[in-house]
Amino acid sequence: MTKADLVNEISKSTGVEKAQVQQIIESFMENIKESMINQNNVYLRGFGSFIIKRRAQKVARNISKNTTITIPAHNIPAFKPAKSFAAKVKGGK
Repeated sequence: MTKADLVNEISKSTGVEKAQVQQIIESFMENIKESMINQNNVYLRGFGSFIIKRRAQKVARNISKNTTITIPAHNIPAFKPAKSFAAKVKGGK
């Protein structure tokens, strides 16, 4: 499902114009991004959590040059589904 498909589905089910739904979805995603950029997790009860995971520093190999490189510690965004949501996906409809 794409963002456009999501906008269409929400517009159909709520009766709200597509332009307004698009603006709301864009604002929702922008708020989540800003919160995570500011090192804050986002918790949506019954859906899941957008969390920041910390990756430790590690040594890796550059196979084309046959050298070792150090990858510094860094943060990555991640999504962790709620248990009820994950159970429904696992079990099908």
